Amino acid sequence: MANKKFTALLGLLCLFASSSFSQIGTSYDVQDSSLIPRKRLPQHNEFMNNAYPFPAKPRSQWEVGIKGGLFNIFGDVPSNPLNFGGGVHVRKSLGYVFSLRGEFMYGVGKGLNWKERTSGFSQPARDAGYGTAAAPVFFDNYKTTMKDLNLQALISLNNINFHRDKSKWDVYALIGGGLSWWKTMVNAKDASGNPYNYSTVTNPNVYSDRKKTKDQLKAIMDDSYESPGETDGEASAKLSGNTLKPNFQFGAGFAYKLSPKINLSVEDRFTVTKSDLLDGVRYQNTRTNNNSPYSNVLTPDYDTYNYFTVGLNFNLGKNSVEPMYWLNPLAYPYSELNSPKHMKLPKPILDDADGDGVTDQFDLEPNTPQGAPVDSHGVSKDTDGDGVPDFKDKELITPTQCQPVDADGIGKCPEPPCCKELREGGFQSKAACSIGDLPSITFPGRTVSLDNDSKAVLASVAEKIRNNPNCKIAVIGYGESSKSAQQLSWDRVNAVINYLVEKEGISADRFIFKYGEGGGDPNTVDLRDGTAEEGPNAVPAPHPNLRKKG
Repeated sequence: MANKKFTALLGLLCLFASSSFSQIGTSYDVQDSSLIPRKRLPQHNEFMNNAYPFPAKPRSQWEVGIKGGLFNIFGDVPSNPLNFGGGVHVRKSLGYVFSLRGEFMYGVGKGLNWKERTSGFSQPARDAGYGTAAAPVFFDNYKTTMKDLNLQALISLNNINFHRDKSKWDVYALIGGGLSWWKTMVNAKDASGNPYNYSTVTNPNVYSDRKKTKDQLKAIMDDSYESPGETDGEASAKLSGNTLKPNFQFGAGFAYKLSPKINLSVEDRFTVTKSDLLDGVRYQNTRTNNNSPYSNVLTPDYDTYNYFTVGLNFNLGKNSVEPMYWLNPLAYPYSELNSPKHMKLPKPILDDADGDGVTDQFDLEPNTPQGAPVDSHGVSKDTDGDGVPDFKDKELITPTQCQPVDADGIGKCPEPPCCKELREGGFQSKAACSIGDLPSITFPGRTVSLDNDSKAVLASVAEKIRNNPNCKIAVIGYGESSKSAQQLSWDRVNAVINYLVEKEGISADRFIFKYGEGGGDPNTVDLRDGTAEEGPNAVPAPHPNLRKKG
């Protein structure tokens, strides 16, 4: 019968194990607020805001388990080795090391003594007629049906690991207590209700012949267990006719993770009850004879029982992490050190020897003078491309036709034909203008605002205008194809004139406002000598509703 039970249990475990690998577990991200119980959300928020260094403890899954294995009583009567016990439990982690478990166990233990009893007979033996001339000896035996209900503290010993993220093994110790209740029966009578005739049993007290003695006893006795075992009577509490006692237990076990949801465990638990009657016998004695080393001694003591099991455990719970005894508390700080995602890091300080805003490792010109304008590579700017950097160039925009330039970046432009004719004609006109060619201003896209480069160009133009008080300047914008293009042309011409008037202090009377011209680049505003031209210095916006803001 026992073999059938173990075969069925093994088959059940294999069935669960074969399906377990399809289960999916819950990963643990300390920043995931859905895993945090409501009462711990304030701590989680402080942690996320870097106001508190410790993350909140997540909600963890419950473990439920079934188990089965060997149940044996250690008392006055030797236990049969293959007694079955089984049970269920519910376990909840309190932290990474400690967890609590409630467990129920059911076990059936049997035992048969190979030594005969000649005195101190139990009440069931005396009631059956032993201790008389007809039945002078008795062989103690029992069948005990045991149940217990316990609360245990489990201590995980190997999940805090400095050299690996997680372990597939959970090794633990346990200690706890609860209640045990049991009923013991004795096989004292044969099928006719009479004492067994043990006269054919040979050498009943010789240790070397104990197996032979037991075989002889099994051949004589049936499996009825018809007589109640000895109890303490009214001195002990009762539960449905069973003796009830508090217990204390300790043990150890280990579990192997089959998947994040299922694990297989092996455990051994030892339980102590303050009773000498788990096997229905208070003490054992033997008689002294020539074939026995034992003396006629009474040995009262307390019985205990052992529960060795193999179990299958399941993790249950939504929006929860695995039971915390499967997690390594060092996993998060190690991963954060390796690849910071939440850590508040100080801003890096990079060397910039020349203070031009380009760090040394990217600066192609690391010794630029202080205040010199540079490009994104740290190289001094040369706006007009004349070979003299802007910080040295006294004529920031030198037209190409006026180059090459001198050491100060000043070019030499050819004399305009009109001026040459006037000079050669021997007179000087008040309207003569020798301002020369002026640069164009380019606007990217559909913008109407002046960038820093354009403002630098206009600063150079303003200097020329101031140096040529007899000149008027025509400011020309292009774009005649549509109302939108005309208005954009007007806005850009207006932006150039306003800058020269408001920022550079040039009189508005010195400009001629031209917009929406054809034949030019719509993204460009040209400046040229307008001394000989006529035109207003201000023009109303042609399509005010289409104006773009600068």
